[in-house]
Amino acid sequence: MGTVWRAVDERLGRPVAVKELHLDAGTQAVAPLREARVVAQIRHPHVVVVHDAVEHDGVPFIVMELVDGGSLADRLAATGPVAPAEAAGIGLALLGALSAAHARGVLHRDVKPANVLLEAGTGRAVLTDFGIARLAGATTISDSGAFVGSPEYTAPERMQGAEAGPAADLWSLGVLLCAAVSGESPFRRDSIGGVLHAVVFDEIRPPARLGPLGPVVRGLLERDPQRRLDAAEAARLLSACAADGAVGGDGSAPAPAGGYTPTERATRPAEALPAESRRRGAAFRVGLIAALLVAAVGGTVTATSLLGDDKRAGATAGATGSPASAPASSAPASAPASAPALSAAPSRSVRPAPAGYQVVSDARGFSLAVPAGYRRTTDEQRVFYGSPDGAVRIGIKTVTPAPAGGPLAVMRTADGNGAQTNPGYRENKVVPTTHDGQPAALWEFTWDGFTRAEGARHTFDLCWEQGGVLYDVWVSAPVGRAGEARGHFDAALDSFVPASGA
Repeated sequence: MGTVWRAVDERLGRPVAVKELHLDAGTQAVAPLREARVVAQIRHPHVVVVHDAVEHDGVPFIVMELVDGGSLADRLAATGPVAPAEAAGIGLALLGALSAAHARGVLHRDVKPANVLLEAGTGRAVLTDFGIARLAGATTISDSGAFVGSPEYTAPERMQGAEAGPAADLWSLGVLLCAAVSGESPFRRDSIGGVLHAVVFDEIRPPARLGPLGPVVRGLLERDPQRRLDAAEAARLLSACAADGAVGGDGSAPAPAGGYTPTERATRPAEALPAESRRRGAAFRVGLIAALLVAAVGGTVTATSLLGDDKRAGATAGATGSPASAPASSAPASAPASAPALSAAPSRSVRPAPAGYQVVSDARGFSLAVPAGYRRTTDEQRVFYGSPDGAVRIGIKTVTPAPAGGPLAVMRTADGNGAQTNPGYRENKVVPTTHDGQPAALWEFTWDGFTRAEGARHTFDLCWEQGGVLYDVWVSAPVGRAGEARGHFDAALDSFVPASGA
């Protein structure tokens, strides 16, 4: 959006940074200068100070304080990811900066590591590049038709062409926190179309390295801006993380090192847009995005409830470690009563397991990675792999033929029945997404557990249709082990292979 020059204010004898804004042919300089003057009214220690906004030969320039030090992007490129506690401190500083801007009705719209300066000597984080900021309610497309902002860090409501408010900047902050602790955005893809699809549709999988930052990032990366974590709650959680990097705001411990690394995640193929929507380039058009959304999520769907609760039967089976029983008739494969609990997965189509996991071939017709030491149990329709202490449970269910309405209808029905099937059902959401290029839905919720001794639990559940079969994979764990559960959930999904190898 511009070129920044190191300069000297000759009148006051001080070093400054001067940003020359790049304008397309025919674009007036008045609007950028007016907005820069609005931003100049923001007073906050973590917002770059704007001294003046001037025009020279029809080109607008913004004169700002000079912050000696590289950007957060420079830091990540040079030394790699930062620790969760340090990232929380940076997040707190940026949250304060954004709150000060929002109080004046100003949206930043481009919060990303390259726009965060880290002052040498003090470590002060400074949010800069307010040059493309807009007042609340402005669109995502500039007067020249160019996309305003960085797609990987842009909130889905802006991608959809909807009116965006302060919550859009908070989404970007959540993506930035992911990048700070893992080295890259979770929406990194190899094409603009892939990035768009990832932000708007794909299942969101924050990196396992978030550790105690997990709860705040999950809250900030809520696609519905009305349900997104607000600034006050985000500040509370970030303060707890910054003060004690070992425990998150909800008591969750850091995820184990056994999860996939950011590099491994980046090698997964990007999800493709529908053929009629494969237009790429720097200019996004709101009409295209709106059409894509209507095609993907429009229409009315109905379905009968196919998903149980976090599974009372599974809780019992997980404790008893009973041998595999014959599956229900809807399962795609039979399991002889004498089948071993675990066996080596077939070499064909098997996906590798992260360190600390083992790939198992289940008698009911699939393979996946589970933590070493987990025990297999079953009921009539479901398979469970449980931790040695019985607290963490991985569940898998297959339904043939796949029900009408698809995964989203199934998950919405289960969500509607959540209060009846899961005591203390709360913090629930169902999000349409994809899995291996197939339609999917992610269901996430917190509940009280089946017994007082069991305590509050959190469940991650993904349902998708593949080859005429409906697959449902979930992980449930005590809320204090939600980060661990998310790592197991990601590993199970990333390694899951149906019997057909599809």
